[in-house]
Amino acid sequence: MTIAQTQRYYSPEEYLELEVNSEERHEYIDGQIIPMTGGTPNHNKLAGNLYAAILFALKRQPYEVYYTDQRLWIPNRQIHTYPDVMIVKTPLEYKEGRRDTLINPVFIAEVLSKSTKSYDRDEKFAAYRTIPSFQEYVLIDQYKMHVEQYFKTENNKWIFSEYEDGDVILSLASVSFQITLADIYDKVDFNVEEE
Repeated sequence: MTIAQTQRYYSPEEYLELEVNSEERHEYIDGQIIPMTGGTPNHNKLAGNLYAAILFALKRQPYEVYYTDQRLWIPNRQIHTYPDVMIVKTPLEYKEGRRDTLINPVFIAEVLSKSTKSYDRDEKFAAYRTIPSFQEYVLIDQYKMHVEQYFKTENNKWIFSEYEDGDVILSLASVSFQITLADIYDKVDFNVEEE
């Protein structure tokens, strides 16, 4: 006999109260609190390489660039999440009543892991698309040199491109920024088994 376990529903406010006092990060998805897995060295190198290059390129421009620890609220899907890299146009817009949770990204990049790649491509991308300011999404594979780019051209229309060569230049459409895949993948070791 199987005993059904009931999952507790948390309000966004309950989640935030727990999250602010937690030593670990958690995502909030429509009432559920989900622990975030730790990043691998390759995951951190990929997100860090992209973040550092964008941060430097957008100096003195009306954008803020964030890396892994900045919380984002997606009200239409009731999701709190922490994108790997996020560009937000200034002035920053916050979730009502908060100064630690943003709502207006123009660009998001996620580094794909085996456990999250389907979610990042499907449900998470669908949730991001409900954000009015959101214009561009980049997915970076940590197991081989492969980058997917999605750019919004108008309501409900997105252009998809993919890149696999180190000499290829990834040009963002949402902000003025270019980087070679070789620079994104600098010091990434594909011979290391990672989750």
